[in-house]
Amino acid sequence: MLNKDMPLGPLLTRFHDQSILIIGDVMLDHFVIGRVDRISPEAPVPVVAFDHEEYRLGGAANVAHNIVAMGGKAQIVAAVGSDADATRLVADLEALRIGADGLVMDPDRCTTRKLRVVTTRNQQVARIDYERDGEVAGHVEQALIGKVQEAAGSADAILISDYLKGVISRDVAQAAAAAARAHGIPLLVDPKVPHLGYYRGATLVTPNHHEAEAITHMRIRSAADASRAAKRIRELVGCECVLITRGEHGMWLLDRHGEADLPAEAREVADVTGAGDTVISALALGLAAGATLTEAARLANRAAGIVVGKFGPATVTADELGKG
Repeated sequence: MLNKDMPLGPLLTRFHDQSILIIGDVMLDHFVIGRVDRISPEAPVPVVAFDHEEYRLGGAANVAHNIVAMGGKAQIVAAVGSDADATRLVADLEALRIGADGLVMDPDRCTTRKLRVVTTRNQQVARIDYERDGEVAGHVEQALIGKVQEAAGSADAILISDYLKGVISRDVAQAAAAAARAHGIPLLVDPKVPHLGYYRGATLVTPNHHEAEAITHMRIRSAADASRAAKRIRELVGCECVLITRGEHGMWLLDRHGEADLPAEAREVADVTGAGDTVISALALGLAAGATLTEAARLANRAAGIVVGKFGPATVTADELGKG
C-alpha cells in the first residue's frame, strides 16, 4: 500500500483531472528490426535481414506519453526542426491528445531521432543519432520562455525533462521555476550533470545512481551513502527535495520532512530505456493529484518495476499500477 491515508485507487482516479506541463528535449525513437543469420563477408559485423520498423516517442515526448497513459493530461514545450521527423512527431503527439502548441520550430536544428538496428530477439546491433544539441538562444529561446509562461497557467505541475539536446538553457529552466512559484505548483526535474546550476528553485530533482555519483564525487554503495549524496545534491542544486533512483536497489528519497529508503519492486528486467521518464511522470501526477512526496515516490517505484519489463521507451497505464 502507498499509505493508509492515501489509498491507491482514489489517487489513480484523480489523475484524470491533472494537467502536467513538460519542458524538454523531444525525440523520436526509430527501430529497424530484422533477423541475423550470418556475419558480413565485408567486415566482422552482423548482416540484418530487414523485417519491419517502428517509431516511438522518446525523451520528453515519452514523458508526455507516460502522463496520458496513466490517465493524466500533458502539454509540451520543446524545440523541433523543420523536417519530416517533426511532422511525424507532431502527428503522434496529437493522436495521443498531447498538447503540442508549445513546440517551437527551429530551422537551424534537426528533430532528434535515434535510429536503432535491433534483432527480432531485441538485441541492439547499432545506433545512429540524428541531432543538433547546441543550446537554444536568441528568438528560439525567447519563444520557448513565452510558451512556458503561457502554458503554466493551466498546469497542475511542471516537469523538466533534460536530455542535453539544447532545449533546457539556464533561462528556460529559470522561467519554469518562476512560473511554478507564480502559480504555486511543483517543479520536478529529471536532470543532467552539466546543467546542475540551472535547476535552482526546483521542488524535486531525480538523478539516477550514476548521475548522483558524478554530481557529488561520492561512491554510492549503501543507503547511508545515498543519504549523504542526496543531502549534498540538495545543497548544490538549491532544490527542496531529491530522489535518487538506484536500479535494483530501489530509490532514496530526501524530502522536507525526512528520508525514506524505497526497495525496488522485484520484476524481470527486459530494458531500462526510458525508465526515468516513467518515474518522473508518476511523481508529477501523484503530487498534482494530492499525494505526499513519499506516496508519489512509492507510486513511481511501482511504475518503474513495471516499465523495465518492457522493451524500448515504454509506458505504464493506471490499470497496470492498480494491479501492482
